[in-house]
Amino acid sequence: MSEFWLISAPGDKENLQALERMNTVTSKSNLSYNTKFMIPDFKVGTLDSLVGLSDELGKLDAFAESLIRRMAQSVVEVMEDAKGMAQENLLANGVDLTSFVTHFEWDMAKYPAKQPLVSVVDTVAKQLAQIETDLKSRMVSYNTLKTNLENLERKSMGNLFTRTLSDIVSKEDFVLDSEYLITLLVIVPKQSYTQWQKTYESLSDMVVPRSTKLIAEDNEGGLFTVTLFRKVIDDFKTKAKENKFTVREYYYDEKEIKREREEMSRLLSDKKQQYGPLLRWLKVNFSEAFIAWIHIKALRVFVESVLRYGLPVNFQAVLLQPKKSSTKRLREVLNSVFRHLDQVAAASILDASVEIPGLQLSNQDYFPYVYCHIDLGLLD
Repeated sequence: MSEFWLISAPGDKENLQALERMNTVTSKSNLSYNTKFMIPDFKVGTLDSLVGLSDELGKLDAFAESLIRRMAQSVVEVMEDAKGMAQENLLANGVDLTSFVTHFEWDMAKYPAKQPLVSVVDTVAKQLAQIETDLKSRMVSYNTLKTNLENLERKSMGNLFTRTLSDIVSKEDFVLDSEYLITLLVIVPKQSYTQWQKTYESLSDMVVPRSTKLIAEDNEGGLFTVTLFRKVIDDFKTKAKENKFTVREYYYDEKEIKREREEMSRLLSDKKQQYGPLLRWLKVNFSEAFIAWIHIKALRVFVESVLRYGLPVNFQAVLLQPKKSSTKRLREVLNSVFRHLDQVAAASILDASVEIPGLQLSNQDYFPYVYCHIDLGLLD
């Protein structure tokens, strides 16, 4: 599973025994894989500052998770045809996310534990804010380029009625620079090819004999050229429509064709040039954002543990990786082992008949211990 539970309990003798009991039960019942989660001793500060930090860390946690999910999705979008390999690019410090979380060590160089907690949280927040700003800028630039390229490519798709003809026609298909003659393009249904060949010369006066040529086909019909005098264009269009032949409005412009081809070539080149640097940036900064996120989890557990268990700071954090389909039973075991941390609330959970005015608890949302959830299913 890509889910982890980060919990903590007081570090006194009774609770260390409870942690041992939890490890024994969960191991024997194959409910979870448990490891110690080391959190440094921070400068606690005042109770008021801890309460404020608790609220701020909750918001920062949600922001960080949202950011790394967006970055993971951006990796998928950029990799396009190779998106099945996106997960291989979502690493933290060069290792897979599960390994990083289960072997977590606080980065003292990046987030000095000797600084006040407020300063540590501020450092993480500024780092994530900068990554988000850069992500928005880079993805807007890349997606604009990608959209412009897709729009050009879309023009070369579709049927003969809607697609661009620049990559189909050539200069030799047209009578150009003539004062009197003009070449039109006509879409003829496949079942009407024979009718077209027999009738096109007589659809109007002044149609040049034997001037038609099939230059392109799709599933529905073909694109034919026909040359006639300019002054009968309107009459020819009317007669063609009556016979279910469609004159496609198109006038050969060599400069425009060259411009379209150069634009396509430029966009393809720009996209190729941006792809490598953007993917590398996403991989590096996904790693940075993910590492920051797990540090936020550690900070939350520290702050919540001090607020719940009091001073002096003395608690033990444990990382649990629930086994598949065992979360309900694991929750029951944890609530049973640690019910002594909050006897009244625990009793209300274990005995559904007990009602405490103003207190609404359930097995699904109450924890007598400090609890923090980590979901690594970032591409789900």
